[in-house]
Parts: sequence; structure tokens; C-alpha cells
Amino acid sequence: MGAKILYIEDNPGNRTLVQRILLVEDYDVFEAEDGPTGIEIALREKPDLILMDMNLPDIDGYELTRRMHAIPELAHIPIVAMTANVMQGDREKTLAAGCCGYIPKPIDVDELPNQVARFLKIKGA
Repeated sequence: MGAKILYIEDNPGNRTLVQRILLVEDYDVFEAEDGPTGIEIALREKPDLILMDMNLPDIDGYELTRRMHAIPELAHIPIVAMTANVMQGDREKTLAAGCCGYIPKPIDVDELPNQVARFLKIKGA
């Protein structure tokens, strides 16, 4: 398999869609439906990239990003916001929380593999 990607998203339909797109590109995809599970999987799998929904039900993606960056074993993993928050200032808010990038929803299924590849290239994975 290729690079490891963790997608933290509470919507099962979104998780399925992203997983299908990324598996075709030979990525190893892990999924979490909430923040605590995301941290657990990230610590166990050490993904190369984390795709983060910002509107999670328990801990929102902004706080979860801050928490993950505070964990030494996870601090180096790039986190990309994948969110429906597309109003003016939302992109800046995700970057201020510690995300290295921003992918608006609805996702462009043709462009997502290119976007992921660019973020992995920045990391050097």
C-alpha cells in the first residue's frame, strides 16, 4: 500500500466516499468517527496525513487538531481540514488551529487524489 491516511469524519457516507477514492489511488486508509477514536488510531497507525472534519460531535476539529499537535508522537503529522465550513474566515480559522491545508466540501472527487498527493509531497511522504 501507499501512504497511510487517517480520515476523521462523523458522517458514514463521507467516510465511505473518501475511502473509495483514496483506495483506488493505493493509499492505506483508516477511519475514525470521533475525536477520541481518531487520536487512538493516529497513535497506533502513525499516519502520513490526517484529513479532519471540523464539525465533529464530541470535540470539534479545531480543538482536536490542537490536541493532536500537543502529543509528541503526533505533532509532526500534517492535518488537513476537510470541511463544509466555507464562509469567509473559515479557511484562516482552520490554519490558525494548526491545519496545514484546507479542502472544502463538497469534495471534488476528481481533484481529491491530487490534493492529497500535494499535501503528502509537502510532508515528504
